[in-house]
Amino acid sequence: MSDITRRGLAAGAAALTGAGLAAPAYSRSNQRQTFVLVHGTWHGGWCWVHVADRLRANGHRVITPTMTGCGDRYHLITPETGLETHIQDTVNAVEWEELEDVVLIGHSFSGITITGAADRLGDRVRHIAFFDALIPTQERPAAILPDPETGEYPAWWIERTRDFRDGYKMVLWDHYPPEMLVPAEDAANIAWLRRRITWHPMKQWTETLVLENGGWEALPRTCIHAVGQVYNPSSEAMVGPGRGPGWRFIELDVARNGMMTDPDAVTQCFEALA
Repeated sequence: MSDITRRGLAAGAAALTGAGLAAPAYSRSNQRQTFVLVHGTWHGGWCWVHVADRLRANGHRVITPTMTGCGDRYHLITPETGLETHIQDTVNAVEWEELEDVVLIGHSFSGITITGAADRLGDRVRHIAFFDALIPTQERPAAILPDPETGEYPAWWIERTRDFRDGYKMVLWDHYPPEMLVPAEDAANIAWLRRRITWHPMKQWTETLVLENGGWEALPRTCIHAVGQVYNPSSEAMVGPGRGPGWRFIELDVARNGMMTDPDAVTQCFEALA
């Protein structure tokens, strides 16, 4: 086990204890759970393979749906592919697999997606977790918001949209280096990312989340903050709500794409959620 993995597990346990909760053992392989892992921007279900393999080896059921317009479904992207599409993708994955008692985990901006999915899935969801993910609130119901007074999007966003393919396909490499996701020296994972990263539908960032049942509010919930991220770490605006009442907040010393760089630590953390 690497030093970063040991620090991550210790940080997670300390965070649980500090929140007044007993830190569970990080191995729950004797308790079969059902995990739905939802990828973030520019990724696909492929990014979870190392964690999914470990969870399955420990006896859990795992699905890793790929959202429309991303990953192996990149060819299905249209200007109308957006947040609503990805919410329905996630709901359909759970319903068609006839899953119950689900631990629903989202990465990055899929925090908005899993909130919408949980809102519709109701008691099928046992626990919701945001893995270095945007936690939507009433004040921030979308990744990118227009000014409430002018209705205009921020100038930086308008400028960025000029680079989008066909006006709506966002490309990671146009605006971020690989270390946005993994350490700069991690050549193997950078090569993997370059092989598999696809565009992402702009509307998943701009479409406003609409809830009818409170989203994550009534659910047992966890925020896992990847504090090992060096380049452009996630802001308090993203993970800050996870420090509030009713939340378990874990600081895990891994990169943003910890499921690629430190799958053992991430697997063990996921097993301890519910």
